[in-house]
This record gives sequence, structure tokens and C-alpha cells, in this order.
Amino acid sequence: MTETVTHGTIVDMDHLGPEMTIGRAAPDYDIQLRRADGSLCELGETGHLFIRGVRGVSLFKEYYRNPDANESAFDEHGWFDTGDLIRSDKDGWLYFSDRDKDMLKVGVENVAASEIESVIMLSGVVDECAVVGQEHYMLDEVPVLFIIPGPGASELTHAQLEETLIAHCRENLPDFKVVRSVHVVDELPRSMLEKIAKNVLRDRLPPITSDSQ
Repeated sequence: MTETVTHGTIVDMDHLGPEMTIGRAAPDYDIQLRRADGSLCELGETGHLFIRGVRGVSLFKEYYRNPDANESAFDEHGWFDTGDLIRSDKDGWLYFSDRDKDMLKVGVENVAASEIESVIMLSGVVDECAVVGQEHYMLDEVPVLFIIPGPGASELTHAQLEETLIAHCRENLPDFKVVRSVHVVDELPRSMLEKIAKNVLRDRLPPITSDSQ
């Protein structure tokens, strides 16, 4: 991330740790995993990653001329909210789960957009995809899919492609994680760092106000 001068978590080259781990706290950094209420997570629990370093040295000093962003990013003790959801195992190794803003609230369930995206990419008909939440009058949000079709979709109509992908979700995911609709695009909007700008995609979706939509 751009807010840290170097990597906040690392592994030892002679001790790489379990597969897929992002390591442990690097020298000159402290990390905490917090629950939504601010309390500290136990080992094995997924929480919000906070990191602390030396402001202006190992951690960025502040957002330029943006006091509101600084106030929301840092707590009173100098801990920076990364916006990442991280899981720790019983030995303290850390694993990336998702971006907090990419978690969907579907009824009473928290749903990681990345989990659905991983399933979609195994369908064989998608070149790139993004899952975002569409506001729903009963469920808070429902997952909606934006895709750039792959070569395997060249012979499919939009309706057939949507049917194929929804069926693929139903075979591999519980009902509440199945995408509600599929939007085919030529390209996905990007941020300055070339990440998919999911906020732009969310803004394209009108709220669902009834079952007829």
C-alpha cells in the first residue's frame, strides 16, 4: 500500500511460513487486528488491520490538505486503518481476506466479493470481472457482476452468458452469494493505481426497490 514506506508485513527468507501467508509485522511497524467494535481479535479471527509506524518515516505523515481523511484514517494513538480485512492463524501468521469496502452485507451475512470473483474466474467464459453490491430494499445489498467476456463466451448471447454464470455460481456457492445480474462491459473503470474502481460500478446500479426489479 502507498501509505507505508515499505512492506508492513514480511516473511523471513529462511522461514517462509504457511502457504498464502502475508507474514508477520515487519521491523519498525506494529500491527493490530480489531473487531468492528474496536476490541482486539483473538488468534484465528478475521479483523480490520491497523498499523502503526513512525509518521513521516516508516508511515506516511498525512493526506495532503485533507484533514477529514486524516481524522478518519488515524485513531488518537496514531494507528492507521488500512481498510484491509486480515485473518490470523493460531500461530500468528497473517492472511489477506478482502478489502473492507469490498465486503457485501447480504441480509445478515457478510460476503467477500473476492470469493465470488474467484469462482466466476473458474467458469472459463470470463476474462476479467468485478463483483459489487447493489442496494436492495430487504437485504441491504445483493451481489452484482460486471465482466469482460473471455474467448469461451464468443458464441454466447448476453442472456446465455448471464444464465451460464448464474448457474455456475449456484453450483459452487450458497444461495446468498449467487450474483443477481450480469453486466457485460468492454472495459472496467480504473483508479490511478490501475485497481478496478468499484465505486464507479456501484454508482451505475439503481437501488432495487421491489421484487419486480
